[in-house]
Amino acid sequence: MSVLLIVIIVLALLFDYINGFHDAANSIATVVSTKVLTPLQAVLWAALFNFVAFFIFKDHGVAKTVAKTVHDGYITLPVIFSGLVAAIAWNLFTWWFGIPSSSSHTLIGGFAGAAIANGGFAAINSEPVIKTVSFIVLAPLIGMIMAFIISLWFIYSFRKGWRPKVVSLIIMVTVSLLVFHYIETDPSKLKNYHESYIANVLLESKNLKWLLLGVIMVAMCVFTMVLGSLNTASATQFLKRFQLVSSAIFSVGHGGNDAQKVMGIITAALYCGGEIAKDQMPTWVPLACYTAIAVGTMSGGWKIIKTMGTRITKVTPFEGVAAETAGAITLFLTENLKIPVSTTHTITGSIIGVGATKRVSAVRWGVTINLLWAWILTIPVSAMLAAGCYAIVRLFV
Repeated sequence: MSVLLIVIIVLALLFDYINGFHDAANSIATVVSTKVLTPLQAVLWAALFNFVAFFIFKDHGVAKTVAKTVHDGYITLPVIFSGLVAAIAWNLFTWWFGIPSSSSHTLIGGFAGAAIANGGFAAINSEPVIKTVSFIVLAPLIGMIMAFIISLWFIYSFRKGWRPKVVSLIIMVTVSLLVFHYIETDPSKLKNYHESYIANVLLESKNLKWLLLGVIMVAMCVFTMVLGSLNTASATQFLKRFQLVSSAIFSVGHGGNDAQKVMGIITAALYCGGEIAKDQMPTWVPLACYTAIAVGTMSGGWKIIKTMGTRITKVTPFEGVAAETAGAITLFLTENLKIPVSTTHTITGSIIGVGATKRVSAVRWGVTINLLWAWILTIPVSAMLAAGCYAIVRLFV
């Protein structure tokens, strides 16, 4: 293994660590702002479930998409090195100023920019890039719409009478049927029904992902069926506890989405270095990446937590559950589609969605517009930084 390859692996894991504390706010900002957990408790909680994602997301579809951003013939170790250096630089810059930019887009922008400097625009594989860029808009929009719907559903459930209970029951049955569909149980095996078969079904990665989403949605349905009979104090207390569940599920989605991007970069580097065959991934790669992002999350990211948890809109426990649940569903869906999205964009859109249910003015649009500028600039700035870094690296390699 060459020295440059070792340096790249170290830088990739360093980026994953920085990604962890840069994006810690994504899954814990609402929990901290609603005082459900202290900042220290929150980062430990998020770190735990970032690592739990290692046992759930086994198909590594997002990692493969990131690795395919650049055509194989243009991927070299200097290209990967330059992209990582640029991504780390932009991540640290935005973290210092408390800007919740996308670590995902930073990495992809750096990788693409260095490749363009190496072989021109022909180096770029347009299909995964177009998907990634389109979800700069779509991911927060989906999160916002889902959070808005979930918030209205909660508000409706506070009403007395039988109608809210019937609506929740219908939603619960629908969700259960969808989860059963995605579990994809083979009916022919049901005749051999026994515990080991059940274990195999539950441990299969795609099944477990949908099962987790199904559990949280069904739990929400059950709660909303009795919400109308609770007073405000009792409902708030329950929602604070439920926030632990919703933030945990979002942390799983964050770990499964963001750690995979670095896995794709390391795998591409190992392939370029002649250490592995194409489309192979050593077991230590995902384990190291999930560990790095979990440790990074434990380091926190307090400036960004303040922006996400208080400056966009004031968040209550009820709105925290809605935002985190909407964000988690969005992340699980996009991971299933193998699209690398920004967890930062997703949760920001979700927070805006819950804020908009109160009134449009409840969202601090000035802050939101500043965030949008950071989102728009991330990929081109990272690409330019990587291109400049590649020009320097080529003088010595």
